[in-house]
Amino acid sequence: MPKDTKAERIKRMQIPAVDVPQELAGRVPPGQAVTDRFPILHEGEVPKYDMAAWTLHVFGEVVEEKTFSYDDILALPHTQIQCDIHCVTRWSKLDTVWEGVRFRDFLELIDVKPEGKYVMIHADNDYETNVPLTDLMGDDILLATTFDGKPLTLKHGWPLRLVVPHLYFWKSAKWIRGIEFMAEDREGFWERNGFHNVADPFQEQRFSGEAIPIPEDEWVRKEFD
Repeated sequence: MPKDTKAERIKRMQIPAVDVPQELAGRVPPGQAVTDRFPILHEGEVPKYDMAAWTLHVFGEVVEEKTFSYDDILALPHTQIQCDIHCVTRWSKLDTVWEGVRFRDFLELIDVKPEGKYVMIHADNDYETNVPLTDLMGDDILLATTFDGKPLTLKHGWPLRLVVPHLYFWKSAKWIRGIEFMAEDREGFWERNGFHNVADPFQEQRFSGEAIPIPEDEWVRKEFD
């Protein structure tokens, strides 16, 4: 019997079709439902931290590995963005407001080798997700510390999470602890478990293999803010 992965469950589960208002049609990807909720989805337990010991480690295809404390992150110039976010479990939340260190600004502190064209984001609970470096260079890509004007909550990734609005939100890893620069791409946790390697919501790149245009309702039953 084939393994019943999360990707396979999402392919099977259905919700009624949702009509997106015409004025939002260009902002909401196919197969998404707009919600005011902020569903809480993650694998494993919410980490607990001793912030005196918390670090962010940068390694891989860099001239010199570096380690940052949380105070180091807070001392860097911060940027506020407003963006729409889209989860592979078929919810979209519009006009979310985040603040943090723009990823490309953070890169000014790192001497990445020319061959370091891919990035693996490492997070607690042994989570990791891969993103091409070019996808992290936009104005709205953050190492985020706040959401909606307040520090991130524990369940939404405090003390630090990535925000990559133009990709499905599993790429926006919570609880990040490491940034690895790589010469070749390597699949992360969900990418190894049936999810698409690129994850463009407007192309419905949800799963590896064939496209399955079937919505699901798992997110409706989840805890939310």
